[in-house]
This record gives sequence, C-alpha cells and structure tokens, in this order.
Amino acid sequence: MTIWKKALTLQQLNQMNAHCAVAHLGILFSAQGDNWLEATMPVDRRTTQPMGFLHGGISAALAETVASMAAFCCVDEPYGVVGLEINASHLRPVKTGSVTARATPIRLGKSTQFWQIDIKDQTDKLCCSSRLTVSVVNQ
Repeated sequence: MTIWKKALTLQQLNQMNAHCAVAHLGILFSAQGDNWLEATMPVDRRTTQPMGFLHGGISAALAETVASMAAFCCVDEPYGVVGLEINASHLRPVKTGSVTARATPIRLGKSTQFWQIDIKDQTDKLCCSSRLTVSVVNQ
C-alpha cells in the first residue's frame, strides 16, 4: 500500500528543485518505493568541510531535503509541509564518491509527520542517521 497522495515522478521532483540550494549541492532524487524516497548527493568541493570530509550540516540539508519532499508528497492539496525540527547523528566520515539518503515515515499524522532518514555511502555503510519533524500547513 502506497503512502503517496501526490503522484510526482522523480523527474518532476528534480525539476521542482532545479533552481535552489538543492541543485547547487548536486542533490538528485534517485529512487522511490511504496513508503520511501531516496536522493543522492556527491561528496565534492560543494559538500565537504575544509578537512575534506562530508560536512555534517550538508548531511542534515540532504536529510531535510529528501524527507521534506517525501512529506510533501504525502499530503493532499492544498496542504504543504514545513520543517519543525531536525537532528542528525554523524556515524562515519565520507571523503569521496556520493551518499544516498532514504526517508521513511515513522508517523504520518494530520498535523505533523515524523521521518527517519538514513544516509549511506557507496559501500552501503551507514554514515548518518537523522530524524525530521514537519508540520502540515495549508498553503
């Protein structure tokens, strides 16, 4: 059973984010299932800190991006979502390649949603675990 109320393709999600910080960071929506959404992001000069590791704040931006878009796709029109709180536990450093974030819902309520986001490196090792709470708002 699918959770999606807005049937947006990955191409449409990427087009929606083409002219903002999401595109600047190289984030691309890459896969979707019945109850999850994934996005990938390169680990390069745009996303690393001075020592060459993936920047923790950029990991949080990736987590919020994928979960916020997933949350948006889980509400009927004319509703949207806005972030209330995010936290991230950085578990493993990443220096090269790309990372993939998968957002899955923990709770899809009428006024708030709670999402789990796991970010893995190219060897499928967990490097960041994040949680995002969003508020459902009338646009």
